[in-house]
Amino acid sequence: MLVTHGTFSSEAVSSGHPDKMADQISDAILDACLAQDPAARVAVECAIKGDLICLMGEITANARIDAPEIARGVLRDVGHAGGKWGLDPDTMRVIEQISLQASEIGVGVDGEDTGAGDQGIMFGFACDEAANLMPAPIALANEIRGHLHDWQTRQFPDICGPDAKTQVSLRYEDERPVELETVVISCQHAGHVGLGEIRDLLRSALFAAADQGGLLAQLLTPETRLLINPAGTFHEGGPVADAGLTGRKIIADTYGGYARHGGGAFSGKDGTKLDRSGAYAARQLARDVVARGWARACEVRLAYAIGQAAPVAVDFDTFGTGDDPAACYDGLGVDIAQMMRPRAIIERLGLTRPIFGDSARHGHLGRADLPWEQPLLG
Repeated sequence: MLVTHGTFSSEAVSSGHPDKMADQISDAILDACLAQDPAARVAVECAIKGDLICLMGEITANARIDAPEIARGVLRDVGHAGGKWGLDPDTMRVIEQISLQASEIGVGVDGEDTGAGDQGIMFGFACDEAANLMPAPIALANEIRGHLHDWQTRQFPDICGPDAKTQVSLRYEDERPVELETVVISCQHAGHVGLGEIRDLLRSALFAAADQGGLLAQLLTPETRLLINPAGTFHEGGPVADAGLTGRKIIADTYGGYARHGGGAFSGKDGTKLDRSGAYAARQLARDVVARGWARACEVRLAYAIGQAAPVAVDFDTFGTGDDPAACYDGLGVDIAQMMRPRAIIERLGLTRPIFGDSARHGHLGRADLPWEQPLLG
């Protein structure tokens, strides 16, 4: 879709949010398996609450990993080393319920040509609202989230805690974002810091971030309403205050609600799981259409059947903003259906490498360092 008029809002969450902690644990286990066995088949989910971590799923790999220690390492990395912020990784209890991949699924995936690890539909989207060809609301929410991560870890490590959320509301006119109406920031903070102090600190930091340029500099105005810790103090955060679960932030992980989502989560899944690799490939394809100037916006829709390599559907929608991408690729002699086969996606995007933990931590889409954000045809 395209937003034409009115206000649209999107949310992003920090690496210390409990759901994101669960995502990172799942992907850290995946990366550890791939580092030893690039052909590893992994589907691991995590639930975390208080001092308890539950790891569930399937792993088939020629690898020896210490999953509990990997999980504890993630907690240290996001800011809980030494028991800071009320959570001590060294004393966390870990329950594992992990088995081998079901043999019938394995036969379908590991045939002569890599078959899809499950049936499903995936969406990819791109538009020209931001430099990274993402919708402006989620691009801006992630930009502020990135600044917030810097404030938490470098500038104010003894004041700002790991758990935080950002949210923006943008006003549109004639299919273009014209004003940042509201910014909401909820940030965990130390008990010795008063509510007024944390609000003043983050307000000043936000305007300082705008001085660095980017989308924030373009859309933030003196009239923008800032709601910082609107519920009041935020001393307890992370899994101390709330439970975390892998895959519960699928909208923040993609297009912030601006574009459609197939419903499947990303984290903890290897490249044969099309929920992840198909969504990445669809984003690369949609991005390529917009980057080539064929359309101002593009949605790609993919569908697969479990065990089958060829997608059962590949469709485009440019919302009346440009040419027919399928015809354009045909004119270049490019077989898009062939490029969307699981093996082709895995090889093109290098999905047998241990690269997934970083995507769970800092964002899956819209980052220039990610392989699916590169041109489709090289």
